[in-house]
Amino acid sequence: MTKRISKQLNSFKYKGEPIKITLGTLILTALCVLLLIVATFTQLTLTHYYLPMDWLSYIGQNLSDYEISQHFTKSYRYIPQIPIVFFIIALLGRKFGILTIALYIILGMFFPVFALGGGVNYLFEYGFGYILAFIPAIFFSGTLLKVKTDFLRIVLLSILGVLSIHILGVLYMLFIATLRHASMDLVTSWISSQSGVQILYDMFFAIIGIYLGRFTRKLLWIVMC
Repeated sequence: MTKRISKQLNSFKYKGEPIKITLGTLILTALCVLLLIVATFTQLTLTHYYLPMDWLSYIGQNLSDYEISQHFTKSYRYIPQIPIVFFIIALLGRKFGILTIALYIILGMFFPVFALGGGVNYLFEYGFGYILAFIPAIFFSGTLLKVKTDFLRIVLLSILGVLSIHILGVLYMLFIATLRHASMDLVTSWISSQSGVQILYDMFFAIIGIYLGRFTRKLLWIVMC
């Protein structure tokens, strides 16, 4: 039994070749924890064009006019935490990915590494469910990434992974809101702000995160060899 457990713990695979747990892999895991913390406190402003509901009323008008063009432009403040999770999945795989999230959560119980702080009381914050949901998302996505994947499969994996994080996050939020007897207006506005258009951005950047993670993994494998 001991040999079996040891063999499983020492199997960090890339293209079927084992990479044993070494100081280097542990350092890489620690760096991914740090990267996740940095992403938690990083806010990007994304500006892009979009089609408003009343776009038909602007037909025939001068779209180069500043006020009109602004009506077709949307700015969104985005925190790239979930894409970094998918980057970690592609880079470290399932086991080390789960270890990274576990270390991040443990640190959060003692230090303010979460978006709204830290400590044991953070268990009762509305957003903590999203953090917990990283673990099943990594398990599911990491399992699928073990096999060769094409673009369509990566897109599907990203969609399902992001949806699982948001669904579990919302369910946890509803549980905490029930304990706090929160109003329905607060619940709906919170869900809209955290899991509204955010889901679309997460899906798009999760795909990029997976490709960057796979590229970085391949690069590190070449360097290590």
